[in-house]
Amino acid sequence: MRLLLAAASTLSLALAAPALAIEVPGGNAATAPVPQGKLSEAAKPLSYRLDLTIDPSKERFSGRVEIDAELKAASSFIDLHGRNLAVSKAVATIGGRTITGTWSQRTDSGLARLTFPEVLPAGKLVLSFEYDAPFNSGPAGLFRVKVADEWYSWSQFQSIDARAAFPSFDEPGFKVPFTVTLRTPKGLTAVSNAPQVSRQEEGGLDVHRYAPTLPLPTYLVAMMVGPFAVAEGTVPPSQWRKEPLPLRILSPKPNAGQLTFALENSKPIVRLLEDYFGQGFPYPKLDQITSPIMPGAMENAGADLYADGLLILDDKSPVSDKRAFGMVVSHELAHQWYGDLVTPAWWDDIWLNESFANWMGYRIGGEWRPDLNIGAGANAEGFAAMNTDALVAGRPIQQPIRTDAQIDAAFDTITYGKGGHVVSMIAAFMGDTKFRDGVRTYMKRHHNGNATSADFFGAMAEVSGDARILPAMQSFIRQQGVPLVTFSRDKDGWSMRQSRYARLGTTPPATRWGIPLCARIGDARQCQLFDGESARLGLSGKGPLMPNAGGTGYFRFELPAKEWDRLIATADKVSGNEAIAIADSLRASYQAGRASVKQLATLAVKLTKNPDSRAYGAALNGLESLRAGGLFDDAAQKAYSRFVARLYRPQLDRLGMDLRAGAYAHEEAERLQRREAALDAVGGTARDPAVRKALADAAGKYLAGDKAALDATWFGGAFAAWLGQGGLTAAKDLFGRALASEDPALRPTWLGVIAGSGDKDIARWVLDDAKDNRLRSSERLNMIRGAVAHPATRDMGYEWMKANLDQLLNGNGGIFFASRLPQMLNGFCSAEQADELAKSLRPRLAGKTAELELERTIERVRNCGVLKTARQAEASAEAKKLR
Repeated sequence: MRLLLAAASTLSLALAAPALAIEVPGGNAATAPVPQGKLSEAAKPLSYRLDLTIDPSKERFSGRVEIDAELKAASSFIDLHGRNLAVSKAVATIGGRTITGTWSQRTDSGLARLTFPEVLPAGKLVLSFEYDAPFNSGPAGLFRVKVADEWYSWSQFQSIDARAAFPSFDEPGFKVPFTVTLRTPKGLTAVSNAPQVSRQEEGGLDVHRYAPTLPLPTYLVAMMVGPFAVAEGTVPPSQWRKEPLPLRILSPKPNAGQLTFALENSKPIVRLLEDYFGQGFPYPKLDQITSPIMPGAMENAGADLYADGLLILDDKSPVSDKRAFGMVVSHELAHQWYGDLVTPAWWDDIWLNESFANWMGYRIGGEWRPDLNIGAGANAEGFAAMNTDALVAGRPIQQPIRTDAQIDAAFDTITYGKGGHVVSMIAAFMGDTKFRDGVRTYMKRHHNGNATSADFFGAMAEVSGDARILPAMQSFIRQQGVPLVTFSRDKDGWSMRQSRYARLGTTPPATRWGIPLCARIGDARQCQLFDGESARLGLSGKGPLMPNAGGTGYFRFELPAKEWDRLIATADKVSGNEAIAIADSLRASYQAGRASVKQLATLAVKLTKNPDSRAYGAALNGLESLRAGGLFDDAAQKAYSRFVARLYRPQLDRLGMDLRAGAYAHEEAERLQRREAALDAVGGTARDPAVRKALADAAGKYLAGDKAALDATWFGGAFAAWLGQGGLTAAKDLFGRALASEDPALRPTWLGVIAGSGDKDIARWVLDDAKDNRLRSSERLNMIRGAVAHPATRDMGYEWMKANLDQLLNGNGGIFFASRLPQMLNGFCSAEQADELAKSLRPRLAGKTAELELERTIERVRNCGVLKTARQAEASAEAKKLR
């Protein structure tokens, strides 16, 4: 899975393992403990037969399910999963006898207990169910959406939402075959994991029957139904696969004319992945389906699901959209092997899926289109994750999952950003070929099965031939925190000391890692495994020390002030990854109370001269963190805006600012990205009146019907500028246009700029009155998120959030919305506000998945307040001197 929303982080809590229901002969179902997380091993599924009737135009669907299962010991009840299912029949067939059971849901998360009037003997049995259940309106379970007057439905079962679609043992460790039948209104397209083997009419419905799947966990089962537009093709045979692979792109009808790009460009990505894994695509066909409310993508075996905007594009689409396509499609298709073919045994090893797939997404995406500079995004995401990982309230990449409430919180920036960066670091240290061979060994041993972190570590240690690799990997996977390597220079060279990075005012526990560290001076490079408290660096040469050569290391570094200045002076000439590493460590140094505003500004100037577009785009990161944290007073804010304008306006003039559609269609991607960053800096950060007027005028022409007046690259900034001129009246107009559109680029952009306008009248309208039956539930929640998070409307939004918290938590937000809820409040900046969040929200979020992210938010807010108190006067004084 790949999420488009900002990932949340979690807090390590010392939780006692919940009681497990131990099935015993004649056990009392009424008094036996109810599992709060993992089921016992008393019963396990062997295979499923799912027969569902799905009419997306109706509010409910129905199903008949048979599960071949095995009881380990005699018992009068069986624990399994089902959430909000109206079960009308539940029976067990065993030894030629049919015994009717009583179904009851015991927990909000969907633990269900099937109780029988007699003790069932140990052995094999068949569980049969008949039921119906509601569709969701948000992207979880079976959900439905009306698109241009026609209804569609999709499935999204990760992490524990298959139980909302059918009775099941809804855990990744139960990996078995599924035989699926879907009954739909006539004429609709239906998709599942396996190829369709027949379609015939029965009782006025089309009956779609599918071949049995390879072994799958419940969360990878797929069921999509609707009048989809379909583009069909094949991936040609390869050295790893003798037959063509059937490939389809399916999307709601309004997107029918924009399926070719995804169809044609998915083919080389499949081939690149086959070459990496050394085996053909693991399933007999590949469908890629889109939904307008999916907030990311999901790796259902043979039937991936994506947000519309990830696949619905063409050759004229913005570079950022093409980058997202390459990275996310590579990520999800890598999962077909690493996650689907080999699946984690339990959710505490979900990093095995997501960390590796994140790295593969950037790697394979970069191989697909080197010109788009996709690969460097992996490091940028990894360094961004350090901002979360540096908090005292946190978790390691691999964390025990003991309750259902902890599961969704594991899908966060630690798993994706940090995990992907750590994989990249280990791969670079081991060498690409050895690391790939370790992956292939791991895949071969657990083909069509489940695996654990220990299995992965063992394969890597075996292939590497280096006994130090295992503890080094484990030190990053099993420990929280960001290593800080402090370098000191003396007459004999360099010494290093490692500690855990800490922001000003915090004292995290002492931690030590096995850091694969590569440093360079000029062209001289040295790599070593730094696993002690201190060590020498035997590196010499002319020029400054670059402590993180290639930017692949997951650590921050600190240098003496003069050495920082020497390194900053070369930032225009280093690689993009190294530039991002320098920017991250310098910003972290400031937040720890060491670096200066002058150094951040000097680095910004240098990075705007770096040829790499990602380095260019990171130039203002350090200074922007101070502005957002309130470290610049009013006079300093104005001085900072003038600095940004002086820095970027001449560059924008050289690059050009023709906003018309296709004006720069033939330019190289790197130049396009530099222009986009420059215009955002001048029009957004510096709020240049002339640039904002040009953006607003172009948006106005577009809205008046001149579609050639504005390229899609500028949609966000242009419509925001237009809205800024028109206020609440313009917001209502744009809202109506958004709801009348199914365009996957325009509709979310328009709703987003309304929500994040920063205008108090608009925000109040968004929170209280922006409602319409055409506004989808997830869109409504995302608009609320935008209004609450904006600095200018955050106070108002927070009060509204407190009054409507129950609605937000139960608002059908889909994948992980509730666990990320406190992130709306990250922008507050004071110890007093941190205390207020703790007082008001801790009791209400206790025991919920959002509890974990709340603790991080409280710490972020408190840390910001400490830094502001300590350094605001100094920062403002320095900012006023910026030139």
